[in-house]
Amino acid sequence: MRRILIVGAGQSGLQLALGLQAQGYEVTLMSNRTADEIRSGRVMSTQCMFHTALQHERDLALNFWESQAPRIEGVGVSVAAPPELAPEIGPRAVDWVGKLDGFAQSVDQRVKMAGWMETFAQRGGQLVIHGAAVSDLDFFARTYDLVLVSAGKGELVSMFGRDASRSPYTEPQRALAVSYVHGLGPRPEHPDFEAVRCNLVPGVGELFVMPTLTVSGRADILFWEGVPGGPLDVFNGVQDPAEHLALTLELMERFLPWEYARATKVELTDAGGTLAGRYAPTVRNPVGRLPGGGLVLGVADVVVANDPITGQGSNSASKCAASYLASIVEHGEAEFDEAWMRATFERYWDTAQHVTKWTNAMLGAPPEHVLNLIGAAGGLQPVADRFANGFDDPADFENFFFDPEKTNAYLAEVTGAQA
Repeated sequence: MRRILIVGAGQSGLQLALGLQAQGYEVTLMSNRTADEIRSGRVMSTQCMFHTALQHERDLALNFWESQAPRIEGVGVSVAAPPELAPEIGPRAVDWVGKLDGFAQSVDQRVKMAGWMETFAQRGGQLVIHGAAVSDLDFFARTYDLVLVSAGKGELVSMFGRDASRSPYTEPQRALAVSYVHGLGPRPEHPDFEAVRCNLVPGVGELFVMPTLTVSGRADILFWEGVPGGPLDVFNGVQDPAEHLALTLELMERFLPWEYARATKVELTDAGGTLAGRYAPTVRNPVGRLPGGGLVLGVADVVVANDPITGQGSNSASKCAASYLASIVEHGEAEFDEAWMRATFERYWDTAQHVTKWTNAMLGAPPEHVLNLIGAAGGLQPVADRFANGFDDPADFENFFFDPEKTNAYLAEVTGAQA
């Protein structure tokens, strides 16, 4: 029986561990926290998983919370009007919602990771609660057939060098601030229709609002992404959760009054319901070389870490785990050498490259044809729907988003069809 070690118990590490376990592999999973510590700790992320990623969980029968989590049926985009135009056109220059072909869902990772970790142990997996260092992996690489690193922060990530050809940014492009809340009212435009709402404030940043299931039940996530050094970049050093929420709401009232209007009665879900930070989007070399000569393979955001502006983190982690699972099973009894590791990553990169290209584009100032596309979606429902479904399949953006000629041809096609 092939022995595999996975370091890191996030979306990708746990999904891969449970998938390999179901295939009969002898899997050891290392986590720096117990399930109870995760469940009672601070929120670790925002997450909204779209159809393809959710299907990977269903395929492994790991969709434990599907009946409890809100069904997200759409993705909406609002763009704040420039102050000089707001008196004439209202506070929103753009406002629309696209409908998803398959629903999305968000489950607080404290709920999911704790539950999956307990399931892994109940099914006979070896769970080791220990913060792994490079020296630990140097020993383990000699006793396991394959070592996978899915812990996206800390010392272990330093083993995987930055791939400059695939990493255009060297500094964080957004300052991130998250609040999980109860008491948010519905968007009045669609009170019975759950959607992720993306609110864009040109030159300032973005606010994402998404329904979720958390430790205390149904909730919503308020997620600011601020341009560094701008008016949203004010959360650094804020330790008090109540102060964090108050800042979030003040900024909503100032920049996005239509979202603030439904947030006047919100309260934090729990004392651990806030998060702030920033990181530079980075693609890394997938193979880490240990001091003793052993090799380890990086997983998910260890090797492809995108800014969360496009909501792809947990989706990419799920897709990476599914891709790696297929590569491992198909490899049979052959050695997991460096050539296989690189080929395994490139197979995943076929999917991940579209996420990285789209995400990096969304971090910059949008070109005129993209502004036209986002504006046109307000009057052309098929455009809104296609944009929304790009969150599930970012590869489709190649067909109508990046190239002005393709964008214009697509808009002409839809306009003609509607006429």
